[in-house]
Amino acid sequence: MNTLIVDALAAEIERVRQDQDFIERLRAMTARDGEILDRLAE
Repeated sequence: MNTLIVDALAAEIERVRQDQDFIERLRAMTARDGEILDRLAE
């Protein structure tokens, strides 16, 4: 892969990891999705 693309992706991943609001929203959505999947599996 092009080094520029890899570096840009790495920088974006690190930026997102530092965004605590995003991480909290992601955890909430993941938990909600898990609950939905559990209900569908019944």
